[in-house]
Amino acid sequence: MDTSRNNSETEESTNLAILMDVQLPVSIRFGETEMVLEEIVKLGVGSVIELNSGIDQPVELVVNNRILARGEVVTIDGFYGIRITEITSVGERFKSLNS
Repeated sequence: MDTSRNNSETEESTNLAILMDVQLPVSIRFGETEMVLEEIVKLGVGSVIELNSGIDQPVELVVNNRILARGEVVTIDGFYGIRITEITSVGERFKSLNS
């Protein structure tokens, strides 16, 4: 049995366990748009901003400014939630690191 490999795996598990309590910002993105400053300044109560995604399109679960998953909006006891329908691939996650 390779003890150096086992020690390395144990060390990695310990390091990962330490990180499990780290809190990260999590948000749900429904869509986005661009506005000129003049439009933003004129915003008021009752203003409506049109986003670039349709009501039937999945929303994005964003963790630490990276898209981790997509899903559909649900309500749970009067609160919004998200039902995950797709987890982004490792390739997509790496791609988002470079952007």
